Amino acid sequence: MATKKPGGLAEVIAGVTAISTVGKEGKGLTYRGYSIEDLASYGTFEETAYLLIYGKLPDHQELQQYKQKLQHMRSLPTGLLTILEQLPGSTHPMDVLRTGVSALAAFEPETAQHHQYEIADRLIASCASVLLYWHHYHRNGSRIDTATDNGSIAGHFLQLLHGDRPSELHEKAMDVSLILYAEHEFNASTFAARVTTSTLSDLYSAVTTGIGTLRGNLHGGANEAAMELIERFTSPSDAESGVMQLLKDKKLIMGFGHRVYSVSDPRSDLIKAWSRKLSEAGGDMSLYHISERIEQIMRQEKKLFPNLDFYSASAYRLMGIPTSLFTPIFVISRLSGWSAHIIEQRANNRLIRPSADYNGPNEASWAPIANRS
Repeated sequence: MATKKPGGLAEVIAGVTAISTVGKEGKGLTYRGYSIEDLASYGTFEETAYLLIYGKLPDHQELQQYKQKLQHMRSLPTGLLTILEQLPGSTHPMDVLRTGVSALAAFEPETAQHHQYEIADRLIASCASVLLYWHHYHRNGSRIDTATDNGSIAGHFLQLLHGDRPSELHEKAMDVSLILYAEHEFNASTFAARVTTSTLSDLYSAVTTGIGTLRGNLHGGANEAAMELIERFTSPSDAESGVMQLLKDKKLIMGFGHRVYSVSDPRSDLIKAWSRKLSEAGGDMSLYHISERIEQIMRQEKKLFPNLDFYSASAYRLMGIPTSLFTPIFVISRLSGWSAHIIEQRANNRLIRPSADYNGPNEASWAPIANRS
């Protein structure tokens, strides 16, 4: 009798990577050997992206050149701007990014000259431009200039969104968020991107695959769902009674637990600290205290811990970011991890084609259509 295997490829080793460790005992979460705590405390997202894509931390000159390169890649082709204007204002922002990346492939296709590293950097530099050009055009009719003078991806996003330079606190908080979301081994979107890559498809197609996979609520939408939950409540006591009722009704509460981690998400405490800093700086601790009470109830009742998505929600809201843009921020960050995995898959490629256990009917006899019931 065949042994029943866990669903969803759980516990299946599907490949080898040198990019990150996730949930490995004694190692925690690292990007190419560097702990997530050190990267978030001492580094920048640009350093993290360079590390993931190019395989090492940049020196001072390399970092300055890289930041300048990304800054010069923020403008979009006129044809792409036209496409973004034609998309309905009701379009899901993840669909905007998926369409934007796919369309950019037509204007700037992958070639020997326009190679994978250039495209990876181009996408990291310009995805906020794609998203926020569409956002402002359909909210207020503005055709914004996407070539900001801000030196960081985090600052570029916030400046495009709000129209002026962000505070140092907000820019740093966003930068840390991008670092934390940048990479996470063979998660669903990364694995999907590697499957596409394994067919010898182009980088844009693999990234589009990743975006489509991340769009699903079981992967990328948890921070949006967490914000919708937190905003239901007016106080910690209201949150406690509300969450207890949701648990009683057996409702799924997003932002807690993780497919890989069993004890805690090493990224959660880092973003939680930034949520607190932003709350204190804004003079309003309500979202933070409501979030903490929900965390306490989930630990008490379900023995579940918050994952990165939970406190990211309040951190983003405290920076004035609309809930609908939470998951697209995930894309802007994860482009670095996806690109690293696409490049790694190509370097030692073999078509990813797993087998399946068949549980359908036994051999059936063909019947003429008149005799079928």
